[in-house]
Amino acid sequence: MARREFIRSTTSAGVLAVAGLSRLAAQNGAKFKAAVIGHTGRGDYGHGLESIFGNRPNIELVAVADPDPAGRARTAAKIGAPRHYADYREMLDWERPNLVSLAMRHAHQHHAIALAALKAGAHVYCEKPFVTAPVEADELLAEAERRRLKIAVAHTMHMMPVIVRLKQAVAEGLLGELVEVRTFGKQDTRAGGEDMMVLGSHLFDLLRLFLGDPLWCTARVLGQGRDITPADRRLVKDNVGYVAGDQVFAEFAFPKGVNATFTSDAKLRETVGHWGIEFFGSKGAARINCDIAPNVFVRRSTGGRLARRDCERSGARMQWPQRSVGDRDGDGRLSRRLERQTGALSAQCTDASVGGPLTITRPQFAHCEDHLPAAAPSPIGDRPTPVTEVTQPRMNTNKHE
Repeated sequence: MARREFIRSTTSAGVLAVAGLSRLAAQNGAKFKAAVIGHTGRGDYGHGLESIFGNRPNIELVAVADPDPAGRARTAAKIGAPRHYADYREMLDWERPNLVSLAMRHAHQHHAIALAALKAGAHVYCEKPFVTAPVEADELLAEAERRRLKIAVAHTMHMMPVIVRLKQAVAEGLLGELVEVRTFGKQDTRAGGEDMMVLGSHLFDLLRLFLGDPLWCTARVLGQGRDITPADRRLVKDNVGYVAGDQVFAEFAFPKGVNATFTSDAKLRETVGHWGIEFFGSKGAARINCDIAPNVFVRRSTGGRLARRDCERSGARMQWPQRSVGDRDGDGRLSRRLERQTGALSAQCTDASVGGPLTITRPQFAHCEDHLPAAAPSPIGDRPTPVTEVTQPRMNTNKHE
């Protein structure tokens, strides 16, 4: 199954599960009426959100709405929608769907359309980012609660089998006591506020999945080396509302004493690598390399002589994704200057008893090959994905966004 096909099937299962509708439909034999709303040329249909209702025996796709005539006709033919409309309001009024896929990426359109769908009596599945401001989210959530409807946002990694497995393994103590979690945006040309809105929403969703709701947050946002002001706000090509800054650092406090951070800074792109999440516990660490199909890496120790010996005793292969530095202080320790420059998670010197050049362990989490423990079947019915084992996880070149 292709990645895009997989994500679409996973997404449709997710929206039904979140809305609590799949079991209801199976019990009474009814078919839910579904509709898709997109906007060709202005966010299009997100990452395949026009196709999420396909091949579902308990769902009847009735229509698609799109202001662009060519895009509307093309999408209707692609997904087999029997009717299509230029105006989503007219479609909602005539079709009265039970489910709506709000598919376009441009979040500045989400609030008005989602509100109209809720008032028409439909559950909403929405492309991320959800909306452009907290006040818009509050209004939509209040409307959904008042009408006893559900809203789900397309944070699709949430339901991926490998993420489900990792969450179960962490809960069972794979990493020991969880202490700290670090998240990094893609940190490309969109580094800063745009990166946080476009990709950071996935990371924040995963933080809540693993840690619960945060207790508080503090952050600093810089633009060209100075603290931002309201005058620095700007709109970007994929309109997700106002953004600002090219550097973001945020810190979150979670229950049970766990601290988490979010960083987006283009200067860290090469040293941090792939965008994702790093978990640090008392017995090990793990990393999620985020993508349409995310990868998970597990590390049981921070490296060094003891870790090497333990790996050899266990029969595992020690794999060191290395970066030679070629500089050694007289006492065999890495200089603080090099630690700052590399941003390495575990700066390790190999001494004479171990041999080898001075190296810095990059934060790629492939030290000892390991497997997550066996997990129960995924709640969405997909076969669990094996933990990826590589010596050098691929860098930040994915096409997720």
